[in-house]
Amino acid sequence: MKLANVNGRGAIVLDEGTLDIADATGGRIGPDLPSCIAALEELVALAPTLTGEIKALDESVLGPPSSHPGQIIAIGMNYKAHAAEMGLVLSTIPAAFAKFRSALAGPFGSITLPSSEVDHEVEMVLVIGKTTRDVTPQNAWDFVAGITCGQDLSERVVQMAAGRQFALGKSYPGFAPIGPWITTIDEIPDPSNISLGCSVDGDVKQDAKTSDMVFAVPELLTALCEVITLEPGDLIFTGSPAGAGSSHQPPRYLKPGQELVTWVEHVGTMRHTLVSES
Repeated sequence: MKLANVNGRGAIVLDEGTLDIADATGGRIGPDLPSCIAALEELVALAPTLTGEIKALDESVLGPPSSHPGQIIAIGMNYKAHAAEMGLVLSTIPAAFAKFRSALAGPFGSITLPSSEVDHEVEMVLVIGKTTRDVTPQNAWDFVAGITCGQDLSERVVQMAAGRQFALGKSYPGFAPIGPWITTIDEIPDPSNISLGCSVDGDVKQDAKTSDMVFAVPELLTALCEVITLEPGDLIFTGSPAGAGSSHQPPRYLKPGQELVTWVEHVGTMRHTLVSES
């Protein structure tokens, strides 16, 4: 099942369009996204029987498919090829940092560049479906509602200032776009080997598979949940593969007027126009 944010309401994405969840369930689930995610197991079971008005898909009204995450956690250097291109030694524990919720954005539209040193980083994003307790590598996927596509946009000067303090440089408005929807895990044949990538003005910059992760999802969630309790709707940006602009000499940063296209297999594609501050 694919779950979208349509004008702030949870909707199921079908081949023909979108079906409002609250309307289709008679108010049993929804209309807000957090309640849809929290009831996702019930919703997946009900989905084949739901009927109602199907509306044409309108990209302009799609918002972030987890609209009010309590936490947005991101992982640095979680792809072997990316660590190699940066000349870094692989970590023995996940390098976790926060992206603040005000950075959250939808899958289409414009993103303002606050400087000339903003970088792209495509990521597969996990949407948590259950409160995490006793997470192990064997049961970790049970706590994941689904995956979505994300960009961990980064202003590199601020990111590396103050002793490599990551959170502020990665939390400007629009620096955490996700979407276009959540794809539930039951629709993904092999969640350990998912393609992802991004392009700038049609030039592919990143193209990889999640099988190159240093910490695969089961190990990553287990390590995080030894410290952090995750709740339904929380987001985990699982790391970015090789090819970020900062890996080049000289760096190849994003510029106003460019189109950034981002994709994750089994989910879909985001498109953003980059604009300068007025």
